[in-house]
Amino acid sequence: MPAASATFTSDHPNHPLHRLSREQIDEIGVAFQAIHDEVRGDLGERDAEYIRGLIQFHRRLAALSRIVLMASRYPPAWVLGTAGLSVAKILENMEIGHNVLHGQWDWMNDPNIHSSTWDWDTASTSASWKHSHNYLHHTYTNVVGKDKDVGYEIMRVDPKQDWEPRFLAQPVVNVLLMLLFEWGVAFHDMDLEAIRKGDKHVSELKDDLKGVAQKGGRQVLKDYIAFPALSGRKGFKATLKANVTANIVRNIWSNAIIFCGHFPDQAYTFTEEEAADESQGAWYVRQLLGAANIEGSDTFHLMSGNLSYQVEHHLFPDMPSSRYKEIAPKVKAICERYELPYNTGPFLQQWLMVQRTILRLAFPGGEPRPKSPPYVAPPEVRDPGPVVHSVAGPIPAFP
Repeated sequence: MPAASATFTSDHPNHPLHRLSREQIDEIGVAFQAIHDEVRGDLGERDAEYIRGLIQFHRRLAALSRIVLMASRYPPAWVLGTAGLSVAKILENMEIGHNVLHGQWDWMNDPNIHSSTWDWDTASTSASWKHSHNYLHHTYTNVVGKDKDVGYEIMRVDPKQDWEPRFLAQPVVNVLLMLLFEWGVAFHDMDLEAIRKGDKHVSELKDDLKGVAQKGGRQVLKDYIAFPALSGRKGFKATLKANVTANIVRNIWSNAIIFCGHFPDQAYTFTEEEAADESQGAWYVRQLLGAANIEGSDTFHLMSGNLSYQVEHHLFPDMPSSRYKEIAPKVKAICERYELPYNTGPFLQQWLMVQRTILRLAFPGGEPRPKSPPYVAPPEVRDPGPVVHSVAGPIPAFP
């Protein structure tokens, strides 16, 4: 997080920060930091029980699904085992692996649940992912030219990105990335663009390729050779198909959640000049404006790794994700106080916005889409108490 020595400004009249003074931006930074510090001081046993319980549940579900798939040549076992393994892989990647590697649970000082030791069920190495995601993405969120996650260097998802003929293929690239997301992220983590520009030495690329080859090799051996072999000669192909299916389901789901949190219409992007020498308060506001939430049930939030609270995650990436729902009303209150948007919407709406953007920006041109208005809390609905039903509608029994 940057030092509070400068501020973020925008000369665009419709930009939320255009009307904010330096003092207001500093106040916003103090308010958000207070939320972070309050939760940090309250972390304790109930939080530790949550993550330990979830890890135990995931491991049991994964093991049970693998056992069921040993009988995968029978359709009911294939369906049950594949469904269970898909859910287990989603939980491991989204709510466990992603968040542990963010350091959300480092405060426990548990060497088995720590960002420095955790390895997850994906082709990306932990070290490469922490650099490209924790550092580059979360430091330079939606700064075009600095945040490599804006289009993952293979797609144009914002009009600020210069159009190139290669983007004509991005509708097809988009589908391939959905299906092969873990492998796309693994190669994205290597930052091939930095190699092309000469900002990264070829020796570093060789180290990255070696890491991905080793990690990817273990993934292939585990999912496509070892576990299918446990099903015997007659069940090998069925279990292989089940594991491929579970990985594709996980890939499509994680791709959808991540894209919906970063590329819907509401999310702002920034130029390098706009984000230069920003203060702590301005960093918080950029995180707020550059992310978007996805509305859903508690189960939906769990399966999304609580990245459905993408706004809260970008404000507080090292806060346990299980606390995001709890702090969301406080974040909304700050948005309302300073007339800032709180970007959110249902899953299908956010996903369709993203797909429309990818299709439109495959071609030259394109304009920024309308943004969310300042957040206003919905009016409080009071319980009318007992009512008497009539032709004219319900009437309070005790007016």
